[in-house]
Amino acid sequence: MQEMFVIIIGAVFINNIVLSQFLGICPFLGVSKKLSSAVGMGVAVTFVMALAAIITWLVQQLVLVPLGIGYLQTIAFILVIASLVQFVEMVIRKTSPDLYRALGVYLPLITTNCAVLGIAIVNIQKSYTLASSLVNSVANALGFTLALVLMAGIRERLEDADIPKSLQGMPISLITAALMSVAFLGFTGLL
Repeated sequence: MQEMFVIIIGAVFINNIVLSQFLGICPFLGVSKKLSSAVGMGVAVTFVMALAAIITWLVQQLVLVPLGIGYLQTIAFILVIASLVQFVEMVIRKTSPDLYRALGVYLPLITTNCAVLGIAIVNIQKSYTLASSLVNSVANALGFTLALVLMAGIRERLEDADIPKSLQGMPISLITAALMSVAFLGFTGLL
């Protein structure tokens, strides 16, 4: 139980996938303009990461290792993740058309979100059990969602701020992201 707690705290705060490991930057900057789309993307990524953790762990343990084809791990994991994203995209399109439109092109980009693939590979590299892999993946997805929601909240407030013209838009977003990253580095002394 203590190991799971350490995995969760480490993934959400200390080794935050976006703010410490710098994976998933494309959706982080692209979808963080509105809080509602940030939450929707966070939920979608959490769902994909949780399913990807289970399926990639099973593929690794039941197919790649027994057949001695571990060198195909990256290709197999990309195929699993791409399939999961297509499934999530179809579900969101049917259940929440507004969210589907809000996420736009960023929803299919979960396929190429290196955070999803990175965590699937880390789960195998750290020899996590199926349960630990699931906990690590969900915790990393929650860390991604936390960073996304914080950034969206800040960017919504920046809309009304008096910002010099040369810093408006993406420049102030990048400065904000950098400051958030520095702030999250303060958590490294926790564990």
